[in-house]
Order: sequence, then C-alpha cells, then structure tokens
Amino acid sequence: MSHPPRPRIGRRTLLLASAATALPGAPARAHGSPRRPLRVGVIDLSFHRASAGVVAEVLRAGGVAHELHAAPHERIYDLLGRGDIDMAVSAWLPGSHGDYVRGYEHELLRLGVLYQPFALWGVPDYVPAVAVSTVGDLRREDVARLMVKRIQGIGPGAGISRFSREIMAAYHLEEEGYAFANGTLDECVQAFESAVAEGRWVVVPLWRPQFLHARHTIRELREPRGLMRGVDEATLVLRRDARALIPDQTLAILAGMSLGNETVAALDEGVGREGRPAEQVAQAWLRRHDGMLDSWALAGRRVLEASPA
Repeated sequence: MSHPPRPRIGRRTLLLASAATALPGAPARAHGSPRRPLRVGVIDLSFHRASAGVVAEVLRAGGVAHELHAAPHERIYDLLGRGDIDMAVSAWLPGSHGDYVRGYEHELLRLGVLYQPFALWGVPDYVPAVAVSTVGDLRREDVARLMVKRIQGIGPGAGISRFSREIMAAYHLEEEGYAFANGTLDECVQAFESAVAEGRWVVVPLWRPQFLHARHTIRELREPRGLMRGVDEATLVLRRDARALIPDQTLAILAGMSLGNETVAALDEGVGREGRPAEQVAQAWLRRHDGMLDSWALAGRRVLEASPA
C-alpha cells in the first residue's frame, strides 16, 4: 500500500534541528531507548479535526509515532489532566477552555497559537439590522414573534454552549419563548440551514472559524455584557512530561505553528462540509504552502527559548 509523501522539511529546518540539541527543559533520552507513541487528543468537532490534521502531518514529517484520540471537550481535558493523553488540539485560552486546564496549567507547555477563535450569536444577513442588532433585541415583541424559538447549539461542554446558557438567563429570553438546546454539530448546522432555506429568522450560536461562514453571511449580534468572552488563542498544549517524545526540530515547528482563522475555515470546509479525511486536506494545504514548516521552525525556536523550563 503506497503512502502519501511527507511534507518536505527544508535544509533550514534541518540546520536548526542540529543546532537545537538542548532546548530549554528538554529531558535527556538514553541512546537507543524507544519512544512510545505521542497521544494526541482532538476535540471532536470538524474544525478541531481539521487543524489536528495539520498537526498530525507535522508529526509524521518528523517521524513521530502518534495516536489521535477524539472526544468531547470535557473528556479531552480530563484525559489531559490525568496524563492519559499528551497533547490537545487545541485549547481556546483564556476564555472558552481556561476553566478546564486551570487546575493543571503548570503541567502544560504552550506551543503554537493556531488561530484566534471567538464565539458569537448570529443571524442570517436577511434579518434587518435595524430590527435585530443586539442580543437584547431578541426580547422585542415584534422580533420574538418572527424568530425561530429553538436556539440549537452543540455539545454542553463547548464554550459557546456555556456562554449561551448564561445569555439565556441574563437576558431572560425564556420569558419570550426561546429555548437553548444542546446537540450535535450536524443538528446545529441543519437547524440553521433549514431555517435559511425557508427564509425564517433564526439565531445560531456559533464561532469563528467555522465552515458555515464560507457559504452564508452571518451577522454577529452585539452582546455588550461581555458574556462571549472575546477573542481567544487556540493554543496547541503539550504535557511537559511528554516533551521528550518529540524531537527538537519537530517541537520547534509545533511551537511556531500558526494557521489563522481563514485557513482553518478553509480546512474545515474540506473536512466538515465535504467529508474528506483531515489528513488528506492537510496534505493538500501543505503542498500548496511549500516552505511553511521552515517558517514555523524559525518562529518556534524563539518561542521555546523564551519558555520556562
């Protein structure tokens, strides 16, 4: 069975690796002693799987044996805290996932910031802004009469789900007949797109980056109380006790890794909308961006040198 080619690690990265034989805090490894597979936890949503596909390709390019473990938010952070997985893709810090890691954050090494996500409540662009521009406008009688009352969310452990429950209570939206419901990502997407197909007014609890934004113009509702927590940093986190499982050159690439919201949204279109394997989508993206690993390695070297041991 043939295997797809590994992303190319250029001469610059190899030179960096040879010079980085003792990155700060990297435990020594006895010559010839085997490394167990790196256990990578992936939050089980399509855009997390999409960015994890790129992480997996970086590990594969560096010859790092690894296993991917997908699970809901709560499970991933429980496993990470107990040391049953070594890495998480990715922790939205400080707002959405900060509470999950607070008890063991000192055990984690922060690597690359993959993108800058934020949560939102949005409406289709055909809903007039003069009628609905803020979350508080949902309480208006003329607005509530037209809105789909079920606000379909995703799993209960997601930041957007926690924030949505707070918004429901803070704005007393139940009094106007609204109900927030947890569910799967597919249920959230289907509820929104079904309403759009009928031209109905609907609220979607969403985030950026996410593939729905590629096909729909979704207008964010202002929420002046700050219950959405603002912009996070989607950070690749590694348990410090697993650092020796990753060669220095690959660790530097991961530390400098940066994708950005638009790239993750495009990757998510391939994974979440088109149903393509995350590894395949990642390989195609890396082929189009030859030299990216070298760039990340140079940036990551500076990150690791500045990190406490």
